[in-house]
Amino acid sequence: MNPHATARRTVTRAVLTAALATALGMGAVHTATATPAAPARTADPGGWSQDGLHLNAADNKKVDAFVDRARQAERSISPQVRTAALLSHATVVGFAQRLKSPDSLKRKVASRMQETPGQSVETSLAQLNDAVRYTLQWPSGQYTQGVTEVAGLLSSWGNDSTRWSNTWSRAKGYKAINAAWRAPRSGQVFEVQFHTPQSKAAQLQTHKIYEEQRLPGTPPERVRELQAQQDAIFAAVPVPAGAERLTAPVRRTPAPAPAPASLFARAATA
Repeated sequence: MNPHATARRTVTRAVLTAALATALGMGAVHTATATPAAPARTADPGGWSQDGLHLNAADNKKVDAFVDRARQAERSISPQVRTAALLSHATVVGFAQRLKSPDSLKRKVASRMQETPGQSVETSLAQLNDAVRYTLQWPSGQYTQGVTEVAGLLSSWGNDSTRWSNTWSRAKGYKAINAAWRAPRSGQVFEVQFHTPQSKAAQLQTHKIYEEQRLPGTPPERVRELQAQQDAIFAAVPVPAGAERLTAPVRRTPAPAPAPASLFARAATA
């Protein structure tokens, strides 16, 4: 499979321009903002504490700066993802939640620092793929072709593939493709999850189970019980034809395919 060749054969500059214009016509791409939550209480002024997890003031400030950089980078990433979705006939699911909330990021960072004593906040932040994240969805019959087209387009526009987790072949557990790219200008890593309606429904159904499972205080026997519940739900998800053979896009060549840069710039400042 060569996603680059597919993208070059099927997408002309005129089609890209028209598609992006349509994407922008759906509404201006504004920076996503999470619903404000009640401030987490902490004995450390300027620090953060929630669900038994903690960040001191200095580390909390670094995470806040990371959140600000992700918010700025999203403005130029979203137009590309929306254009790729249009061209591949994908449904964009949960676009309003494309920025992970600050508290969610802090829980993730604090969990990793707790699990690996001595690990710095910088290292924990560098391991994050989903501060900016998207979900694209196709019916099972269109899934394999759709993933191929989107992966090829994102790569051809200069985004470097940094992660490709295809779990469709697993006998148990989560089923989908979770991929990540590094944007060329900002260097921001963003995640794209590729789902079918059935796999997305299973993800939503198991979300609270997963959240309980990953809490630091969850006993081992309860962790095993929660995993069994998730396995049973995902076992009922049909595997699209060819999905288990989908692989990461070939690393882009030094000269990316032309993209309508002027329209991407318009969207970034909208």
